[in-house]
Amino acid sequence: MTDANPSPVPRFHFLRNWLSMSGLVVALGSLFAFLLLFLLDLFAHFANPYIGVLTYLVAPGFLMLGVVLTVVGALLQNRHRLRAGGTVLTVQFDLARARDRRFLGLFIAGSIGFLFITAVGSYYSYHYTESVQFCGQACHTVMQPEMVTYQHSPHARVACVACHIGPGATWFVKSKLSGTYQVYATLTHKYPRPIPTPVKNLRPAQDTCEHCHWPREFIGNLDRTFVSYLSDKTNPVFTVRLLLKVGGADPTRGPVGGIHWHMSVANKVQYIATDEGRQKIPWVRLTDSQGVVTEYRIPSFTNDISQYEIRTMDCMDCHNRPSHQYATPNDAVDLALRLGHIDAGLPWIKTNAVWVLTRPYTNQTQAFDNIATTLANEYPDEAPVRQAIASVQQIYQDNFFPEMKASWRDYPNNIGHKDWPGCTRCHDDNHFAADHKRKITFSNCQQCHIILAQSSGEQSQTLKTEGVPFNHPAGDYSGMACNDCHNGG
Repeated sequence: MTDANPSPVPRFHFLRNWLSMSGLVVALGSLFAFLLLFLLDLFAHFANPYIGVLTYLVAPGFLMLGVVLTVVGALLQNRHRLRAGGTVLTVQFDLARARDRRFLGLFIAGSIGFLFITAVGSYYSYHYTESVQFCGQACHTVMQPEMVTYQHSPHARVACVACHIGPGATWFVKSKLSGTYQVYATLTHKYPRPIPTPVKNLRPAQDTCEHCHWPREFIGNLDRTFVSYLSDKTNPVFTVRLLLKVGGADPTRGPVGGIHWHMSVANKVQYIATDEGRQKIPWVRLTDSQGVVTEYRIPSFTNDISQYEIRTMDCMDCHNRPSHQYATPNDAVDLALRLGHIDAGLPWIKTNAVWVLTRPYTNQTQAFDNIATTLANEYPDEAPVRQAIASVQQIYQDNFFPEMKASWRDYPNNIGHKDWPGCTRCHDDNHFAADHKRKITFSNCQQCHIILAQSSGEQSQTLKTEGVPFNHPAGDYSGMACNDCHNGG
């Protein structure tokens, strides 16, 4: 027998289940948390990457989770009612009734408010994930070396995404898909230590670097002075003044030549690297402006080139550390001595400072303690030692990251050829053309720079525009590459 007067259906019956109620609690709590964190981030006088993560990533994520749980619970509730013999009830509005009109007005106002909050949150979420703060500080341990070295680089005021992503939706989507795995690797501690380079999926330099750096610009010659302190008791100064022939690559703006000849619009330089770091280059191919192709190989490389990736040379093959520069101990101590942060009057201070920096440490605290103890014991009666200790500790903090196993040793810098092969990866007098008469030269140093003056004292002030031969302060090392002995430490 059917009940002629069925019991009235309770209001919001489809939400009366544990799943929907849990979803509502999660959604309302997340909305409240988002608004509170948003106001805190908006008006706070400090920058905290974790507030940004909670505001624009975690809170919206839980809000969407709550909405999904609420909807799924409602659907399951309706399905259960249908199976129990009831009818599927739908929400009906009769605009002739004042009560329904009020509900509709509240629904529309709530929807507009929700869409507004979603739009604001999405806007800020997008910009937050593009910020230097998010890139460098959200994953503090992993990205600390990159963040610290970036802050001391020439690109410290250029956003990370300007180089790592660049403009356009395609590379933005690619970066976020790649970032998904990076988040997983960070949470599970499966990230490599140190972070390997070069970045394999980095956008071509033409799409990023050349937005600011005009490849057609003619640079010409640059005058540079390099000051070093020798490893001797009195820390003597050795100065080299160079005229760097940077030149240019566009024949309409100046003579094509110098170091930037490699990027000439008329020439194409390609190469094969046999190692992940692109430090071993056994094969080079040059296509000149007339279309003439010349291949250069080292004698031991007889492999089939079809088995390798052929890369076209671009800015990043030389300027490979534009924003994350790890100073070598030698260079960092030289600069501190020159600036007076370390007293050059302390005997053997150059040698001792470099030595204490290059010891193996497991963490920064251990390094700081050992630096302080070693130098204090070495100079017990010297007043300037305190400042020297502080300076050496600062050098370590800026360039050494033992937790990530990152230092200058792990990141070759291909500008120049003093501490790393750099130019001599190809210019080594060992890459020969097929006729064995032509080669990529190394011995003709004046192709790229001229030594105007060198040595110490008054001799270093005597300029010779035609150049002088390099005289190594430790003796004759002609025929050797600088990095055969020099390693930065």
